Amino acid sequence: MQPLEAYGCTECSPGVAVNTPSLITDDLSQTGNRPGTIGRALPGMSIKIVDPETEEPCSFNEPGLMWVKGPNVMQGYLGKESLTAEVLVDGWYNTGDIASVDEEGFITITDRLSRFSKIGGEMVPHIKIEELLHTIAELTEQSFAVTGIPDEKKGERLVVLFTIKEENLKEITDQLGKADIPNLWKPRSDQFFKVENLPYLGSGKLDLKAIKTTALEIAEK
Repeated sequence: MQPLEAYGCTECSPGVAVNTPSLITDDLSQTGNRPGTIGRALPGMSIKIVDPETEEPCSFNEPGLMWVKGPNVMQGYLGKESLTAEVLVDGWYNTGDIASVDEEGFITITDRLSRFSKIGGEMVPHIKIEELLHTIAELTEQSFAVTGIPDEKKGERLVVLFTIKEENLKEITDQLGKADIPNLWKPRSDQFFKVENLPYLGSGKLDLKAIKTTALEIAEK
């Protein structure tokens, strides 16, 4: 049995998109799934991908902020009107996910909007930088966490918390400096800070709020 990826969230009851088995007969071949995607939107669901800043529609295969609309989208958070207004606009729900849609309607989730920094007008992805750092260091266990803190000149600057031995850091930052990525994606070497442990939530995910708070406290010393 082949597992097929899908996507949903509590606010959408929870289904949004799904891969399905492909249909192949003597007379017909219809692709129902595409590895690496979350499939196509469920019947009755609408998806739009827009630029997070301008809210202009994105082209096919261009990453942007994903909004969804349909009969299964919630009416709002009970007793939390201000929070509801932040995520619901004219029936469209802001998923907070960065995604792209191809010409056949298959959706690919690439990141979370909360895991981006806006530096010099550009959106810089924290997860991509973390992945590269772990690749350079040849580590599979989470040992680097990237976040953004305010910067007077560029709006934000990248800060990296790490748990590896400090004597191993210079080689990693040197290789990062030579990596084939935009310079805006490269944290300054003086913005790497050693911590004993990275903070986690009870769900097992990184505690992004605690990471940012820690980064602010250390960077301001």
